[in-house]
Amino acid sequence: MKIAAVQFAPAFGEVEANLRTCRNLVSSVEADLYVLPELALSGYLFESPEEAHSLAQDPEGSEIGAFADLAAERGSVIVVGFAERAGEAVFNSSVLVGPDGRRSVYRKIHLFYPEKDVFLPGDRPFEVVEAAGVRLGMMICFDWIFPESARSLALQGAEILCHPANLVLPYCQDAMVTRALENRVFAVTANRTGTEERVGKELTFTGLSEIVAPNGEILAKADTTGEAVITAEIDPGRARDKAVTPRNDAFGDRRPELYRLD
Repeated sequence: MKIAAVQFAPAFGEVEANLRTCRNLVSSVEADLYVLPELALSGYLFESPEEAHSLAQDPEGSEIGAFADLAAERGSVIVVGFAERAGEAVFNSSVLVGPDGRRSVYRKIHLFYPEKDVFLPGDRPFEVVEAAGVRLGMMICFDWIFPESARSLALQGAEILCHPANLVLPYCQDAMVTRALENRVFAVTANRTGTEERVGKELTFTGLSEIVAPNGEILAKADTTGEAVITAEIDPGRARDKAVTPRNDAFGDRRPELYRLD
């Protein structure tokens, strides 16, 4: 199958313009799976939960419906990060939409720095979704620093980690190579670019979106700036082979009975 990471700089508060950019970038390349950045429709630096709520989407609403239409049109799966409106609450979420119209939502469990003043932390466990004949797991941005994020998805059988991101630290992408390698899975990190300066803060996002193979090989990588759609042809079956050597298995050699604090 062919997988793609979509990189661009969302304009803060310009939901319709960002949606058009997403649609144009996805439509520019043929792929079976597209992963787009975290908070791709809204931008990142919110003044308050109320502002985030005003720019958020209902997973069953028209904006996410536009991605569902695009997925159906292209016969592909699309994963995109968005601010999720859930009643009065707002979550930093990602949604997986399939060509059959299905929509699966993941709410970011590990919030980063200013996000803690805006979003509620995710209230659902990591979950694997089967779509397009593969097993997909979603994690968002700062989830990368917690090995449990990728490992829990891999133990559930995830073959591809879909990782929408707004990365700002310089070593995050390198860490995703380790997450792919230690779990023997593919990882697609779709990071944003550009700088946002709002509410007394300034953040510059690092780009460098990447697709990583189960052996840690970087199959495709974008630049630090600019729009890009990077792709790789993969065999998802490689993620089902956990062999490290003829006598070592990344999961078979685990000894969870000894992984304890007491």
